[in-house]
Amino acid sequence: MENKDNSLKNFLEIPYDELEKMNLQHIKSAETKSDKEIEKEVRDYLVKEKRIKAVTICFTNIEGRFHMLDYNKKYFLESTSNLTFDGSSIKGFSNINESDLRLKIDWASFLHLPADVFGPGKVIIFSYVINANNIPHSSDFRGMLKSYTEKIKKEKKIVCYAAAEIEGFLLQGTNAEVNYDKQKGFSLISTGGYYHSLPLDTLRTFIDRSAEAQRAMGFCNEKDHCEVAPSQFELNFAYSELVRACDLVQLYKLTCRQIAASMDMTACFLPKPTPGINGNGMHINFSISKNNKNLFYKKKGKYGLSKLGWDSIQRILNHAPELSLIFNSSVNAYRRLDPDFEAPNQIKASSRDRSSMIRIPDGNEKTARFEIRSVAPDTNPYLSLYAITKTMFEGKPLKKNKNKRQRARFLPGNINDAIKIFKSSSFLDGVINQNTKEKFILLKQAAADRSPKKLGTIVKTSEIIFHHEVTNQILWNKF
Repeated sequence: MENKDNSLKNFLEIPYDELEKMNLQHIKSAETKSDKEIEKEVRDYLVKEKRIKAVTICFTNIEGRFHMLDYNKKYFLESTSNLTFDGSSIKGFSNINESDLRLKIDWASFLHLPADVFGPGKVIIFSYVINANNIPHSSDFRGMLKSYTEKIKKEKKIVCYAAAEIEGFLLQGTNAEVNYDKQKGFSLISTGGYYHSLPLDTLRTFIDRSAEAQRAMGFCNEKDHCEVAPSQFELNFAYSELVRACDLVQLYKLTCRQIAASMDMTACFLPKPTPGINGNGMHINFSISKNNKNLFYKKKGKYGLSKLGWDSIQRILNHAPELSLIFNSSVNAYRRLDPDFEAPNQIKASSRDRSSMIRIPDGNEKTARFEIRSVAPDTNPYLSLYAITKTMFEGKPLKKNKNKRQRARFLPGNINDAIKIFKSSSFLDGVINQNTKEKFILLKQAAADRSPKKLGTIVKTSEIIFHHEVTNQILWNKF
């Protein structure tokens, strides 16, 4: 007989205000202490706290899909040096004849999870993917980003910061994407728009619950609201160093999806799930500092930006066509780059024009930054920020011929064109390991081949169900 008496269970459940305090305290501690000190703190806590039943370990594959597995707490503490998984079962890692890979724990990423969202007695830790001989895997861009930012910090004393503005849609029904039918499309849960939602309607309730959970996890939320399109939402959180900024992207989408599912709905981060209205973007706000000084700020600079800031922008603009497949890595992403809906498809920078790939918001010595608007929410965030950072420091600047009229430049209009440009890029050969680059191309081409080359006006079933964040093995093999 099923035992329904919950009094038999005594798993950890922490009130939200206390949860936020504990998570922020750990985040602050991780910024000032060594890796060994943080590991000892977390280990000691896990041993002491008897009400934790499982440790959720997570990592991200080459395309950006989030993977999680739970370890029994006691086993985890005894086996952290030998946490293996089948790499051949995860897209973009290893072949079947070299499948075993290992997870290296990033103790600084430890967080308590809200019990009402993820279940009682659970904590989460991010990991790096390494080979059997303890070498970082070239397809693990979390590890690649971590290594590169540490190199910049050591050699140049520069710290890079980012914050992502991630838009999504709340859709009727669970598993709405897997069950997509192009004749019916998606069912939106509201017809409102920008900042237009009653306090207790469905969309507002979802936003409130998501924001509360994220604050409890230490996101340091700044604002949350309905976006321009009906049934669209956005929750903004604070700046952080790049690896943590990407971790927050993954946790943001996971939390929204979990809360939507608990409401019998779907949180959708496809770039353009519904034609005729604005799509979803993931605007990346980026700045760098040295000795706590914002290096992008200059009071009398154009739009308040320093020469270094403009040099960084010019490098990104110069390599924009090559970077497009990284920023917009799905068939559906190229629907969003539509100029009729504030789409950032022009390769230029502007302080006002929202069709520009890069926008320079009003800023001061603390907030000066640039905003890359052409990034889609289904990108691999670690790969995108790794590519942005490496392009800023190692890319070639865009050269303008003053004697010639500057012609408008646009991002690729479909994934097939983006793949061709990405494949032929010699610059990216110095950014991404050649083997990893080839794996990425094969995965993107496989998805592209499952959809018509011409996008048309109707969102096709194939571009949804074969999407890298949506598809499952059964659907993929039914093609």
